[in-house]
Amino acid sequence: MAQVLKDVKVVEHGTFITGPAASMLLADLGADVVKVELPVTGDPFRAYKGELYSPHFQTYNRNKRSITLNTKEAADLARFDEMIREADVYIQNFRPGVAENIGAGRERLQKINPRLIYCAISGFGPTGPYADRPSYDSVAQAVSGFLGLLINPGNPRVVGPALADALTGFYAAYGILGALHERHATGIGRQVEVSMMEAMTHFNLDAFTHLFSADEVVGPYSRPSVSQSYVLECADGLWIALHMSSPPKFWEGLATAMERHDIFEDPRFATRQARIDNQEALMHVLAGIFKLQPRAVWCERLAGLDVPHAPMYTSAEVPEDPQAKHLQLFVDAPHPVAGTFRTVRSPVSYDGQRSLGVTAPPLLGQHNADFARGWPARTDFLNTPAANESKA
Repeated sequence: MAQVLKDVKVVEHGTFITGPAASMLLADLGADVVKVELPVTGDPFRAYKGELYSPHFQTYNRNKRSITLNTKEAADLARFDEMIREADVYIQNFRPGVAENIGAGRERLQKINPRLIYCAISGFGPTGPYADRPSYDSVAQAVSGFLGLLINPGNPRVVGPALADALTGFYAAYGILGALHERHATGIGRQVEVSMMEAMTHFNLDAFTHLFSADEVVGPYSRPSVSQSYVLECADGLWIALHMSSPPKFWEGLATAMERHDIFEDPRFATRQARIDNQEALMHVLAGIFKLQPRAVWCERLAGLDVPHAPMYTSAEVPEDPQAKHLQLFVDAPHPVAGTFRTVRSPVSYDGQRSLGVTAPPLLGQHNADFARGWPARTDFLNTPAANESKA
């Protein structure tokens, strides 16, 4: 893929997910990201079974280089400052005040480099009654009103991946790209600020639009009932997902696939609004029918009738999916210790070129020697044949 950010240098002082996710998104587009970590321990997300290379860490730190610095020490702070002089972007996700305590506050760094775009990610913003509180994924989901849309009232427990963490990283990268664009005209860097609370509240925009425009408080089943979404168990114990939406042709196709046109003659299911009002009853009917055939049979029937559906895969099944293989969604890279690193490539293609070039997440301090005398150019995946060999 075209490395559209290949001339952008990023210093990431991030831990856990939000900061590392933001810089990884930039790295996926070709930015040269250097992750600054504390000696010995590094990013706390590294810790795993006595080692410093957890699956969690690997998820958000590919395509980067790692150096170890303790900026509370004068010599390390001087090396850090030299990097800032060359950098285009600095990213941190400390609590408010921490960056200043380690010599990495905005005022100081932009005095060193006025062109620097300074990105500060926090839990609740830099000021206000919650500013000093700790925030993690579930906290941000809850305070934004989003968590309540995921909780099954019959079995209330937190489910799913760290959406708030990852999405805050996306919003931070989005803000940085805007600031980089503006800097072409002004030559001056900005401060980009985003909090987990703000990011998740914005991501929950649909719920607030319903609140403000229709005085409606949506719940966990509001959208699935309107979109007519279902998950159904098949005869072989595997699951399938349907998203029927509103076009009548989809329901006609489903009736044909099930060989049960009579179902939609029932007044409870005959119209779109009736199906929304009676989704629980319709779900019960569909559940009984789908248990009569294995998933592969249902997928073949539904595909032939253009009904929106997909097998509800586990993560172990996705790499074997024919479309995933066609899209080359999973890519490999050499790893200095494990031999091979496998990951999901960036979903963005430019001019038909898929992003197949990737480097494994760095070992702690793996690039210390490389940065002993300045900021060296990258010589790894940016120029590998794999990065440009495929047309989407």
